[in-house]
Amino acid sequence: MLVLGIETSCDDTAAALYDGERGLLAHRLFSQIETHSQYGGVVPELAARDHVRKLLPLVHEVLGRAGAGIPDLGAVAYTAGPGLVGALLVGAALSHGLAAARNIPAVGVHHMEGHLLAPMLEENRPAFPFLALLVSGGHTMLVEVSGHGRYRLLGQTLDDAVGEAFDKTAKLLGLGYPGGPAIAAAAEHGEPGRFTFPRPMTDRPGLDFSFSGLKTAVLRTVRAQKMNGSAVADISRAFQDAAVETLVIKCRRAVEETRHRRLVVAGGVGANRDLRARLAELAKSEDIEVFFPRLEFCTDNGAMIAYAGWLRARNGGGTAGGGFQVRPRWPLAELEPPA
Repeated sequence: MLVLGIETSCDDTAAALYDGERGLLAHRLFSQIETHSQYGGVVPELAARDHVRKLLPLVHEVLGRAGAGIPDLGAVAYTAGPGLVGALLVGAALSHGLAAARNIPAVGVHHMEGHLLAPMLEENRPAFPFLALLVSGGHTMLVEVSGHGRYRLLGQTLDDAVGEAFDKTAKLLGLGYPGGPAIAAAAEHGEPGRFTFPRPMTDRPGLDFSFSGLKTAVLRTVRAQKMNGSAVADISRAFQDAAVETLVIKCRRAVEETRHRRLVVAGGVGANRDLRARLAELAKSEDIEVFFPRLEFCTDNGAMIAYAGWLRARNGGGTAGGGFQVRPRWPLAELEPPA
C-alpha cells in the first residue's frame, strides 16, 4: 500500500510517500523559520497561511520524485493533532479531499505517535517493548511502549517543555529562533562551570519534568550580569548542561524502574549533540541500546506521518469521505491501538 503522509501541525509543511514493500520513497519539507524568526516564535495565523501556499506543491513534488501519481495512492495520512488548530485544518482538509476523490481512507495520525515511531524508519530499528523519551517543542515525556498504539505515560512536564525552555532562553539571550540550535551553537564556546543552574525535580522521586524554574534561573542570571559575548556563551553552556543532565537523570531512573533494555529518543531536542552523547554514555553504563532517528527526522516531518499512517491503514484504520475533526490537544494516553 502506498501512503501519502502530510504534516502541518505547527511551522513546518511536509509531505512524504511510504510504501509497505519498498519503504520510504520520497519526502520533502518546507520550513517557516525565516517567517517566524522576526517575531521570536510561531505566529499561528501566518503558519496556517503558509501551509495553504506550500502544501499542494510539496505533495506534487514528492509524487514526482517517487514516479507516482495520485491514482496510485492507497491511503492519505495526516497529522490530526496535537498542534495549532489552523495549521492542522490545512493538512486535514487536503487529505480528506484527496481521499474522497479517490475513495481511499484518510488516516488521522497523532503527532507524538509519529515522533515515537520515527526510529522505525531506520535500518537499525528498535523492537518492542521499549522506553521512549519524547522531547519535541511542546512536549517532554517518558513513555513505556509495549507495542504499536500501546503506550503508558510514565512522566511528563508539568509546565514548559524542554524545547520551549530552549526557545525562551535563546530569546532572553538575544540568540533568535529556533532556540535549540542557537543555544547549542553558543554553548560550544562557553566556559563550563562559570554558571550553574538547577536540575529541576531530580532531587525527588518520580519521572515528571519541570523546566520553568530553570528558565527563571537563567532570567535572574541575565539580569545580574553585564552581558557580552562570553556571558551569552557561558550561560548557554550552563543552561544546556542543566537541561541535558535533567533528561539523562530521568532516563536513567526510568531504565532502573522498568528494566527495559531499549531506549528510543525522538523529537526536535533529540537532535542535540550533547544529549545524544550523554545518552550514549548512559547506554554504555547501563548496558542498554539507545535509538535515534536521523537528524532530519527528529524535527517535524512527513515521513513519520506516512509511516504511522501506513501502520494504521493496513489494519483498516481511517475513514473514507465524510467530515473530519482535528484535535489541538490530544493526550497520547487517549490514543487507541489499531484494530
